[in-house]
Amino acid sequence: MSHNRFGHLLTLTTFGESHGPAIGCVLDGLPPGIEISEEEFAHDLERRATGRSRHTSQRREEDLVEILSGVYQGRTTGTPLALLIRNTDARSKDYDNILQQFRPGHADYTYWQKYGIRDPRGGGRSSARETTMRVAAAVIAKKWLRQQHAIEVRGHLAQLGPLTPRSFDWAAVEQNPFFWPDAAMVPELEQYMDDLRKSGDSIGARVDVIAEGVPPGWGAPIYGKLDAELASALMSINAVKGVEIGAGFAAVEQKGSAHRDLIDPEGFRSNHAGGILGGISSGQVIRASIAIKPTSSLRLPGATVDATGAAVEVVTKGRHDPCVGIRATPIAEAMLALVLMDHALRHRAQCGDVVQVDPRIPAGTDTD
Repeated sequence: MSHNRFGHLLTLTTFGESHGPAIGCVLDGLPPGIEISEEEFAHDLERRATGRSRHTSQRREEDLVEILSGVYQGRTTGTPLALLIRNTDARSKDYDNILQQFRPGHADYTYWQKYGIRDPRGGGRSSARETTMRVAAAVIAKKWLRQQHAIEVRGHLAQLGPLTPRSFDWAAVEQNPFFWPDAAMVPELEQYMDDLRKSGDSIGARVDVIAEGVPPGWGAPIYGKLDAELASALMSINAVKGVEIGAGFAAVEQKGSAHRDLIDPEGFRSNHAGGILGGISSGQVIRASIAIKPTSSLRLPGATVDATGAAVEVVTKGRHDPCVGIRATPIAEAMLALVLMDHALRHRAQCGDVVQVDPRIPAGTDTD
């Protein structure tokens, strides 16, 4: 098993490398009849793209999606949907100096140990370029969730290094290249990133993602927990080193009397659980956060070894993000949407006939 497939009833298989001729995916298990066109992928792919501002890698890919199968007359057929995006702006020569060196903090060393060979061009398969296909696939998942269940998935950058929002406005998130919810702070973020870029260093970030409108009952006990599979999906994103559901690690300092989400006839009073109880959605907003490490590819010299084990100094050339978290919001949204659609289909298959109980309606009440 090479572990390039994700999901259960809705499965996503991705392929391709950062500097190969193309990247692509196969999305299998889609219900038939979903309207989709190649143009619909453009918006979210632009949100994820490099070169969107001076604060990200200046690699500029066209990211034009080709639908190869699974669509007829503008609708999904229920057969595997294959998507392809050709790489148009790779500069492999930037990596000539590290062909035999292992970059600290990168996957170079571990790929070499596992496979006995690695693609050094832009990180090959370990590059964040692969996440382009996750975002493309999730365009369909988001659309289906919205149409079938009125679910909205969205996210924002919640921390950039030491900076956190001082106010919050969802309307501001899509109006700046940082996905930042405090418009007044954008100049401060730009200055911080300009100084960081000039220093040659990088910084980490935190991204929050939510899903509103998820009905209660999705997920499964023990080995199919919604939060466990969401955590796994989010952790699979490049450079993610931590995942929180709901209160997350803040629960360590909370007492049970404060952490438990009390319920009254109007519903839950709080949402420390992040919308998931016992691995099953509660009907509240699904909330998750990811911690993204600083970029490992730097122009600052660092100690490492080469393929012979000799000590060398490494300097990474090329175009790299000083903070990969700036572009991670649409990727986190994508993984949440794909997990939710997979669970929606699984719930429909097993429990589609179960009538949901509204605890706000006392037993025996005539609601007609």
